[in-house]
Amino acid sequence: MTVVRDAITAVLFSAGALFCLLGALGLLRFPDTMSRLHAAAKAQTLGVLLILVGAAVQMSPSHAPVLLLVALFQLFTVPITGQIIARTAYRTHGLDRDRLLRDELADRLARDGTPVDGQDSAEGDDDAER
Repeated sequence: MTVVRDAITAVLFSAGALFCLLGALGLLRFPDTMSRLHAAAKAQTLGVLLILVGAAVQMSPSHAPVLLLVALFQLFTVPITGQIIARTAYRTHGLDRDRLLRDELADRLARDGTPVDGQDSAEGDDDAER
């Protein structure tokens, strides 16, 4: 039974490490902030969860609540952090709005009375190109 558990753990650890590696490569290679956020959030979270499941296979059941808390923390904090970073990038013109198929946030901000200037203020901003 130990050999089967070790094999399952090896597969889960390898898959988790591969997803973490792919997330890191996406973070380096993708062209804009939104694509990088998806690479960092989706692949990294899945990689960490696979590694946690692999660790749970090897540990005693008494450690399962701790691993479950770590997994839940990952699942709750990563999307919230991604949302905050995306909003900040949007408001500071850190993304290419021409790549967006539909800009629902601009419509919502205009309805709320806080529109984002768009291209006019981005031309004078040196940080807009980053």
